[in-house]
Amino acid sequence: MNDTLRWGILGAGWISSQFTSDLLLTGHPVTAVGSRSQESADAFAGKFGIAHAHASYEALVADPDVDLIYVGTPHPFHAANAMLALNAGKHVLIEKPFALNQAESQAVVDLATEKGLVVLEAMWTRWMPHMIRIRELIASGALGQLRSLLADHDQKLPTDPEHRLQNPALGGGALLDLGIYPVSFAWDIFGAPSTIYALSSPTATGVDGNDAIVLGYPGGEMAVMNTVLDAVGPNTAVIVGTEARIEIAPVWYTPTTFELIAPDGTVLERFDGTVEGRGMQFQADELERIVASGQLAGTVLPPAESVAIMGTLDEIRRQIGLSYPGE
Repeated sequence: MNDTLRWGILGAGWISSQFTSDLLLTGHPVTAVGSRSQESADAFAGKFGIAHAHASYEALVADPDVDLIYVGTPHPFHAANAMLALNAGKHVLIEKPFALNQAESQAVVDLATEKGLVVLEAMWTRWMPHMIRIRELIASGALGQLRSLLADHDQKLPTDPEHRLQNPALGGGALLDLGIYPVSFAWDIFGAPSTIYALSSPTATGVDGNDAIVLGYPGGEMAVMNTVLDAVGPNTAVIVGTEARIEIAPVWYTPTTFELIAPDGTVLERFDGTVEGRGMQFQADELERIVASGQLAGTVLPPAESVAIMGTLDEIRRQIGLSYPGE
């Protein structure tokens, strides 16, 4: 962590609160928050002891005491908010999904490149200690030849038609809020899919409520994923190889444990995933590390991969017939 880099929080909702809590718990300086009203900004600043409370996003990104901006607004606003910060000369961490679609994502990355600034998708799972160890095990050959990945992300979330998750105008639905986790996980393990299949059931408001996704790969590997908006599933994940498998305990995309298991059932390794807080600080560490290095991208989740993942999500949406207003 680079203590000279100061964070500004764009958006004062729930996810921004979760992120800010982990930042402060682990020693990351948070100097400002920006909201659409002074009342909301003041309440957020008071809750976390933040020095500057701005009544607009424009004022936040213009704050000279801010070096890094976290974008925690709803999906349809990610691209515009990120570009606002980039045009003000700030590095940006964008809450997942990176944007609403691939075209918006590419526009953000192009602007960051033009400005010589770092932009990173806040797919916090990528930097969890258990995921780092899983990548090490795969690279070591401990699993043998990889064959499949199985993962679900099912939550019982609000059904109010006006809620963000049910509202097409706010990018609602299971895929961009929940399904993105297993899709990004599959990209992390297998890379770019060569085949995409998807089925979905809509909610009363027309967004996707239940998605089944299969990704195929040139080497024959498969990722089989499910996501549900109004029911709780096991929320586990498994990576299967010819010499061993990894079973990730629930909730697999948060700090958790896993076991490396031989074909005969012998447990070869148990990993303890205990971390401070919720675990969102690791993505902040990554952005700070990239900025301090003088580079524009890291290796765990470079911007080009975030753009490509959005392309996969676009194709899934095309297959299930899900579009959003203004696209």
